[in-house]
Amino acid sequence: MRYLFEEYAFDTDRRELHRGTDAVSITPQVFDLLDYLIRNRERVVSKDELIKAIWSGRSVSDAALTTRLNAVRGAIGDSGEEQRFVKTLPRKGFRFVGQVREAREVASPNPGDAPESAPALPDRPSIAVLPFTNMSGDPEQEYFADGMVEEITTALSRFRWLFVIARNSSFTFKGKAVDLKEVGRRLGVRYVLQGAVRKASGKVRITSQLIEAATGAHIWADRFERDMTDIFALQDEVTLAVVSAIQPKLFQAEIALATRRRPEDLTAYDLYLQAVQQADRSSRESLVEALRLVQRALELDPGFAAAAALAGACHMENVLRSYATDPQFERKEAVRLMRLALSLDDHDPNTLATAALITALLVGDFETEIELADRAVALNSNSSHTWNCRSWVYKIAGQPEEAIRSFERAMRMSPVDPQQFTALTGMGYAFIELRRFDEAIVAGKKALRQNPSYPGPYRCLASAFAHLGRDAEAREAAAGMLEVDPAFTISAWIARSRLPINAKLMIEGFRKAGLPE
Repeated sequence: MRYLFEEYAFDTDRRELHRGTDAVSITPQVFDLLDYLIRNRERVVSKDELIKAIWSGRSVSDAALTTRLNAVRGAIGDSGEEQRFVKTLPRKGFRFVGQVREAREVASPNPGDAPESAPALPDRPSIAVLPFTNMSGDPEQEYFADGMVEEITTALSRFRWLFVIARNSSFTFKGKAVDLKEVGRRLGVRYVLQGAVRKASGKVRITSQLIEAATGAHIWADRFERDMTDIFALQDEVTLAVVSAIQPKLFQAEIALATRRRPEDLTAYDLYLQAVQQADRSSRESLVEALRLVQRALELDPGFAAAAALAGACHMENVLRSYATDPQFERKEAVRLMRLALSLDDHDPNTLATAALITALLVGDFETEIELADRAVALNSNSSHTWNCRSWVYKIAGQPEEAIRSFERAMRMSPVDPQQFTALTGMGYAFIELRRFDEAIVAGKKALRQNPSYPGPYRCLASAFAHLGRDAEAREAAAGMLEVDPAFTISAWIARSRLPINAKLMIEGFRKAGLPE
């Protein structure tokens, strides 16, 4: 739906606000607030109703609500004094009072009917999930194929960095032979997901492929075959498999695209993508470069919550890895940027998850960090990042069983994640606190094979071997860790962050392994 008022066009499907031909920058939460006010413009909306709808009923101060409403007004050329569009009614609530016209845009399934001007590509990755083909030969099974597309579209839309075309637009191509390049142009997306469903003999087979629309290049393809039992459970299972497979592929494709662009063409989002790539390498030099890139992104877009969260995470890594020349400054910067990210968008699951991790490692507020982590997975249960952050939060909070369950969920969702060694290391730490030393060794060895330069697995192995009395192997692991992290001491590790909280057995193992005090 497009809502038109004065010179503004507010597109809820594309999540875009335009003033004339110019795009207006607007954060997701402010967008949602404006959307709610416009859709309910025939009546006064109370403060409690807004908080329930936009903040999921959490406690929100009057000042925070006023700040968001002022941001809404600022985006549409209004102000608290004028109240030309958004009116405050004291002790009653708020109402959108501008004159609004509604316009529905439906894509035609016939390429020849295409309008002269196609939608511009958004500045973030964009995807359309086309109707899956029913290969069963049974018209009554059409609902199953359509249900799969509905579930996948909904799951993808929970990734706030991803622009997802609404089902109604995608389904205008149902039953048509389509040119994917034309589909991408017509819908204004970079990627298209196609699929087919075949049901026979009590089984269902789903094939899917992710394609870059402009070039026809295949990004990913896979086939899933399951027993046909509970249809809804099956839809959930396949949705999880498809989404968890294509989400990292999309991100990798976008990073590759950003690195190929000329410096003068880079947007804040491109800079953010390159910063993610550098941050994942986790070396001293790559974290310096990641911070340089993400700070440039924030200069271009001061309201970019994900960039602020990433900057905070980079400062946190500098503290944890002893890269910081001024640890107190970097600690404060990590917390400041984390709070800035939350103030910009406290409804984005990735931002919430990163904030929970920074809080757990550097602040020390079990109630807040658990609340943030749980909200993150509630908002997007298909994100391995949110589950991984939640795992570390629960490990630090002294709940290793729950941490292990979350780590397992994160790894199951992203089985080929190049960063999986961090989850395996965390599992190893949690196993040690549960005295499951053999399992800790298995996890530590897997993590070490994936990244021999990461010190975490060596610590895990040194402690676990020492507890089992396997002294030679414990000393070997300790020596390997000191080779990777020569400045390591037990006291410095304890002082560095809150990771050693609820890690009594881990530290005992360090001492038994002969690591320096």
